[in-house]
Amino acid sequence: MKNDFLKRVKGKLIVSCQALPDEPLFSSFIMARMARAATQAGAAGIRANSVVDIQAIQDETSLPVIGIIKRDYVDSPVYITPTLREMRQVAATGVAVVACQVTGQPRPNGEDLANIIPRFREEYPTTLLMADTGDLDDVVRASELGFDIIGTTMHGYTPTTNGMNIADDDFAYLKEVLATATVPVIAEGKVDTPAKARRVLDLGAHAVVVGGAITRPLEIASRFINAIDG
Repeated sequence: MKNDFLKRVKGKLIVSCQALPDEPLFSSFIMARMARAATQAGAAGIRANSVVDIQAIQDETSLPVIGIIKRDYVDSPVYITPTLREMRQVAATGVAVVACQVTGQPRPNGEDLANIIPRFREEYPTTLLMADTGDLDDVVRASELGFDIIGTTMHGYTPTTNGMNIADDDFAYLKEVLATATVPVIAEGKVDTPAKARRVLDLGAHAVVVGGAITRPLEIASRFINAIDG
């Protein structure tokens, strides 16, 4: 079952269907329709945030889902599936993959991934774990912890990578990740054109996640307005 997800998405597009409460498309119904559109377009998988969105998307499509919960804690900057509680909540929906932030920062409630991952594995042995990493140290740490998939999701959003882009210098950072990781790498984060998506796959990424460039019309429209207004 674990290998089934990796086979289904290899060399293909995963569409991230997410909207936060302050965004105009915040609605599990709308995210499910986004997932329907992605399915009809030929996407191989969906990435989704929150239990309600995941469940609505699962009702709409049979594509495998990478599930997360974005939740803020006052004692930690980690917000993507930050604790064992959220990992369990996502896994209980039956998603193929649970993704969580692995950025070397203190986790909420003093939790340690080295302690909670074995507990999660016992409870959900058929669920894959994806590490949303920021830099190469995170990639090494995620491999040591036994994650099944490495994602570049947090590159550009951590203290050591702030403002960086995986597309810089013809994806120089992604090339380093691919040379370092011991498990499949899913390219994600600021892959905002079809040409970039094609390039990361040609470089050897197992799959590519695209979100804002497809499912966030506010961001898309803003890029046009900014270009027009100069």
